[in-house]
Parts: sequence; structure tokens; C-alpha cells
Amino acid sequence: MRIIGGEYKARIIPVPRYFRARPTTDTAKESLFNILANYFDFKKTRILDLFSGTGSIALEFASRGAKQVSLVEINGRYAGFIHQTVSRLGISQIQVIRADALKFIRNASERFDIIFADPPYDMQGIEILPDEVFKSGLLLKEGWFILEHGRAHDFSGHPNFFQMRKYGSVHFTMFVNRESEEESE
Repeated sequence: MRIIGGEYKARIIPVPRYFRARPTTDTAKESLFNILANYFDFKKTRILDLFSGTGSIALEFASRGAKQVSLVEINGRYAGFIHQTVSRLGISQIQVIRADALKFIRNASERFDIIFADPPYDMQGIEILPDEVFKSGLLLKEGWFILEHGRAHDFSGHPNFFQMRKYGSVHFTMFVNRESEEESE
């Protein structure tokens, strides 16, 4: 796994063999962050990374100066690996939370500018994930929810759909919270 931009650019982080997670490809990650850089000032953003896996996306946000990054990973070994990586790099703005992502979004109260989710592509219930995120109230006004998924899903009919980008087998669907602050409180 490699960090592709920011303070830790070109850092290679060896991922242990026991990982069954599918890290986002460098090409897809670079393209996504090029898009995000046109809409967000990372130094002012609060990020939530759900189904974090290797922590690749959270590390990329932190490397680019994100104000705060909270990442959620249910697997204890994966969360431990991410925590060790964060400690080794001396990154202070990442908080590692070991929890089930769906339970976390249903119970959390903090609000974020960007919520990124990379669940297993074959996860049962992936189609309800956007609704769960918007129902939770965790996304600030004009905040983005980005869902990484395979080609089997199409979210273009969702009321908060913004755009979808394809990079090989990786699909990013982006949703925007268009509610006013009063509606979401």
C-alpha cells in the first residue's frame, strides 16, 4: 500500500499477509483525491472512513492535511495494524474506532464534511448504506458521502446522487447533503 499525495507521499506501508481487504487502487485513489481537492479544503475537513480495511483512504486524507479523520473498522487485527501505522508515522489527527460501521453510524453524534465507505462489494445491505448515512444526520450541509462499490450496483436514482466515476472495477458514487442545517438537526 502506498500513500500517493501530501506530507507522507510515496510512503510504502507493507500490509500483512493476513489481510483479506481489497485496498483501493492507486489510480482510483489518485483520481478520487483530484476530484475532492476541487471541492474541499482538506485542512478544514472532518472525515469519517467506514469499513476502513487497511486504512489507506484515512491515511491519504491525513497526509493531505485533513483536520480530523475518524476511521471505523470492525476487524480487530486490521484496526490494530492501522493504529500501529498511525503511531509509526506520528499522525495525530486520526482516531481509530473498532466498531461495526452500520451500528456506528446509527449511534454516533459527531458530524462530518466527508464520509467515505468501502464495504465489501458483496456486502448484504450495501444498497441501504446511502439512506442509513443520510438518516443518521452525520453529514454536514453540502457534505459528501462517497461509496466505493463494484459494478453490480447503481445508485443514480438516489435523491442525493451527485456523480459516479469508474476506474476499472472500482466505482465511486458520490452523494451530496443538500438539506439545510435546520432540516438535519
